[in-house]
Amino acid sequence: MSFLRLKYLSFFFLIISFFSFLNILYSYYFNLYSNLSTYSFILIISTLISFIFYKLKSSDQKPSIFEKLITVFLGYILMPLILSLPFYFSIYNFTYLNAIFEAVSGFTSTGFTVFENIEYIDEDLILWRSSIQWIGGLYFLNSVIFLIDIYDESLKKSLTNFLSFNSSEVIKQAVKIFLLYSGLTFLIFVILNFFGIRLFNSLNIAMTIISSGGFLPVNELSSILTNDLQVIIFSFLMLISFFSIFFTFNLIFIRNKNLNFFYEDLHLFLYFIVVVGMFFIFFSYDSNFTFSFLSIVSSISNIGISLDVDQANLNFIYILLVIIGGSFFSTSSGLRFLKIYSLTKYSINQILSFSRPKNVFMNKLVFSKINFDTKDINKYFLTILIFVISLFSLTILLSLSNIQFEYSFKLAVLTLMNTVNSSAYGVSDFDFQNLHFLTKYFLIFFMIIGRVELLSLLLIAKKFLFKN
Repeated sequence: MSFLRLKYLSFFFLIISFFSFLNILYSYYFNLYSNLSTYSFILIISTLISFIFYKLKSSDQKPSIFEKLITVFLGYILMPLILSLPFYFSIYNFTYLNAIFEAVSGFTSTGFTVFENIEYIDEDLILWRSSIQWIGGLYFLNSVIFLIDIYDESLKKSLTNFLSFNSSEVIKQAVKIFLLYSGLTFLIFVILNFFGIRLFNSLNIAMTIISSGGFLPVNELSSILTNDLQVIIFSFLMLISFFSIFFTFNLIFIRNKNLNFFYEDLHLFLYFIVVVGMFFIFFSYDSNFTFSFLSIVSSISNIGISLDVDQANLNFIYILLVIIGGSFFSTSSGLRFLKIYSLTKYSINQILSFSRPKNVFMNKLVFSKINFDTKDINKYFLTILIFVISLFSLTILLSLSNIQFEYSFKLAVLTLMNTVNSSAYGVSDFDFQNLHFLTKYFLIFFMIIGRVELLSLLLIAKKFLFKN
């Protein structure tokens, strides 16, 4: 175990302790005692684990990317084991597998749930579900920094001026992420409350939005968003998890504004405008556009929640938006728009170079001085290849579990992209509780794989198959 960086995980177990303490206070204040002993146990055990992990001696050598990757994977296994306990010991007769499924779904910000009726659940357990998402989103953002060396140089250059990749600087960025993440959560909470959404619902939805999660404190979003203004405000707030978590910081605090800091967000903004424009022109003639706008934003940010509106003709388009995803430094998942854009531009340049050999075609990102090289393009291609293989494998596994092929395909995409099933994708009525236990294990595994980035599979394979 000495090669694992358990000190990295100690901070997040301390965060779990903090939220369990908040749930204890909440339970006492509202006389909700059913899970009080469980939260007290989690407070003790997570604090103890945090202390032990922090005190354990680790190697003085600089950790390899493989060691970091295994550490991050371990976090996605250990923390849900603790986070699942309130579900297992609740009055709702959960099997431990269902409790783990719910915890992993929340921690990976996917949002699949085994609860049939959310409104019958105690408020403290609803708050715990949302807290799991919030912790998982924070863990994901810090893991992006922790695993920064696996990503391509062009994306790292957006951080180069203030991130030197040594341990002290990583800690500095982790603190910055925590403050930004917490501040944006509070901002979302205040705005939602200001526009007439109930205090308890605002708190839970704020944690859902910032983490790109899919858990709601009610069965239907329409019971919270009761007018068009609330729908529009809610939709714009979801964009926070679409753009980079550093966008607000760079906009306010970076003195010498360099477009390298904003090049990804500028690309994403243009992508967003084009998508919304196309939907408005071609798909808004027979319905209220605010419903489509919410589904668009929810899909590109990989949140996935939507109003219960029949949009069967748009299901496949929303699935494509989910696959494309959002910012590299956000809680959204997906293949990432900038990767797909760069790969497409490089491919077109390669084709044109054969038809017009005398011309020079630059592989340069717009709004920046950054050029992407062949090594980056190879990573992009392999990421898409691994996604296709994973999608095919999971679709086959789900089909073998007697799930209709259409549902199997959609669920496979949503699982790998960590996006909740909803009416926008035509799978809102899917029953996760009665799935075969092997199917649940498959979904748990692929939810974690999707969150740790598909490129990590390549690195694990490289470790064992391609030893230099």
